Amino acid sequence: MDRMLAALAAGLLFGVGLALSGMTDPAVVLGFLDIAGAWNPTLAFVMAGALAVTFAGYRLVLPRGRAVLEAKLALPTARAIDAPLVGGSALFGVGWGLAGYCPGPALASLAAGQPGTIVFVAAMLVGMVAVRLLRREAVPAAPSAGRA
Repeated sequence: MDRMLAALAAGLLFGVGLALSGMTDPAVVLGFLDIAGAWNPTLAFVMAGALAVTFAGYRLVLPRGRAVLEAKLALPTARAIDAPLVGGSALFGVGWGLAGYCPGPALASLAAGQPGTIVFVAAMLVGMVAVRLLRREAVPAAPSAGRA
């Protein structure tokens, strides 16, 4: 229960931060990407703030060797730059540039009930399910017990 409450609090804090910083407004994000026009540097400051908080958080947590509500600290171990990583990154960037949303701000923006946001989140969810299904198809089935 503590983990669920912590996740809820973190999600609420993240959503409020996105709203206060203006990142739930696609025009702000698209303005950042418009470097040849009316460039809006707001997103750069939000990113810099996020990096500073992450850097400080890692400096506090890494020496402990464990998370606050977990027995161990789960850090990513993958180092490979492969086709799924590059393709997913490219798809994410194209979607972000076209819609002005990435998943976090889109979910936080659902509260406003804008049709475009609802369509974006629905398409995002369909894409997530499609990737899971495609990955399941790509993994060869394990031989069943008793078969030679």
